[in-house]
Amino acid sequence: MSTRWKDFRATLELTPEEEEVINLEKSVITAIVDAREQNGLTQKQLSDLCGVKQPVIARLESAVHSPQINSIIRILKPLGYTLAVVKEESTSP
Repeated sequence: MSTRWKDFRATLELTPEEEEVINLEKSVITAIVDAREQNGLTQKQLSDLCGVKQPVIARLESAVHSPQINSIIRILKPLGYTLAVVKEESTSP
């Protein structure tokens, strides 16, 4: 019996905060993959540039583990990016 991701995810009963964390991680990972590909780099080449082992980059890109902040920062640098903390706009009236 095959379970579709949407069906499985619905059974997780994630809180809105957990959904927000997942979406933020997904956005960061997508940005890293896009930047690596736009720079024409393989995971191995990026690994050589940033000093993060290629398997760590592979696990990050496939979302096997939540990325560690120090790894993200080291990976972003040779891609010409940095990580910034930005205050969220208030959603309350």
